[in-house]
Amino acid sequence: MAGRKRVAYRKRVQNRFSMFLVTLVVVLILILVQMGSLELQRKIDVKATEAASLEAQIAAELEREQEIINFGKEVQTKGYIENVAREKLGLVYEDEILFKQKE
Repeated sequence: MAGRKRVAYRKRVQNRFSMFLVTLVVVLILILVQMGSLELQRKIDVKATEAASLEAQIAAELEREQEIINFGKEVQTKGYIENVAREKLGLVYEDEILFKQKE
């Protein structure tokens, strides 16, 4: 009977040690998963910030595109062409008299 008690005691100690090892491995795996999760969350936050920045750039470029389209339409008007011809080129109509002030 003493032999059976020793074998049972050894098995119980081995079972406790095995359970400790299994628990330790599970805890280590959980720690590693949590660390990986935190790293992924940090990357997600960085990418979200980049995405917001890019969205703002897209909005600015769309506004700029609209300004260019409007300027293109304005440049094609007769009034704009006349103003540029008068101011930059100094042109006048044939029947127009130009008065210049002495400086």
